[in-house]
Amino acid sequence: MRGYVAQRLGLALVQLMVLSVLVFALTALLPGDAADVRFDESASPEQVANLRAELGLDRPAVERFFDWAGGVLTGDLGHSLVNGQPVTEIIGGSVGATLVLAVATLAVVVPLAALLGALAGVYEGGRLDRSITSITLVLTAIPDFVLALLLISVLSLQLGWLPATWVGATGEDLLTSPELLVLPVLVLFLRTVCTLSRQVRAGTITSLHAGYVVQARRLGVPRKSLLLRHVLPNAAVPGVQELARVGDNLLGGVLVVEAIFAIPGFATALIDGVEARDVPVVQGLTLVLAVAALLVNLAADLVCNRLVPRTEVLR
Repeated sequence: MRGYVAQRLGLALVQLMVLSVLVFALTALLPGDAADVRFDESASPEQVANLRAELGLDRPAVERFFDWAGGVLTGDLGHSLVNGQPVTEIIGGSVGATLVLAVATLAVVVPLAALLGALAGVYEGGRLDRSITSITLVLTAIPDFVLALLLISVLSLQLGWLPATWVGATGEDLLTSPELLVLPVLVLFLRTVCTLSRQVRAGTITSLHAGYVVQARRLGVPRKSLLLRHVLPNAAVPGVQELARVGDNLLGGVLVVEAIFAIPGFATALIDGVEARDVPVVQGLTLVLAVAALLVNLAADLVCNRLVPRTEVLR
């Protein structure tokens, strides 16, 4: 197990390095830089050149990248080119809303997806299975932004039940106005619960048809004990693996939902950083998102290996 973890961590470090290089290169390819963005057309070339030198943008791109990478190794993500604020403070100020949104979604998705998938698998081919499968297929085909606009149109504009956006609100307002979370979480929930429940359903069906389950039925093992102790633990394996992919998609979905509902989280900070050509901010936010995705995948692999230990997987 230790060798497997070390191997995965080594691969994760390589992926982070490649991703950092790609993000830096793509940001550098954008027209203009932070100095150009901060001045309007009336600024003289000398003013732009002086600011570029002050920000260190006149140095070679390779040198600037390795300076940033060296700082990351010591925990320093650099400073914003726009206001000089440490990138860690920008991340700390934006991570709250994003974290609350992601955790709230997972807290709703995981138990309900497990329940729906298990019910559909146990009653395979029945009316309940067909209903759950049909609904999840329809919801899977609807993009996040379309689903968000439909829910805003119906639940906010027509019925007036929920606020349409977070405009004017902050992360602290969640304590006094939790209704702000309902629509964003609902959008993320409806998208993620579909794929996760389908994988749990497939795992449940596979486990129910396994030889040891069939033999246990012949021996008269009670149905409740058979499901709880044998079928569901094995059915959880594809669900956990899918949960890692759901986690990756959830990170991207959170950014889309934050942009739609004007939530002051990672999406706002990332969009502002790209518009201002604030490379250290974009690099720092991307690095945090990548680390989160890699940790989710690693945790899912470790849980799967625990549920179904296989020596060939751990090599």
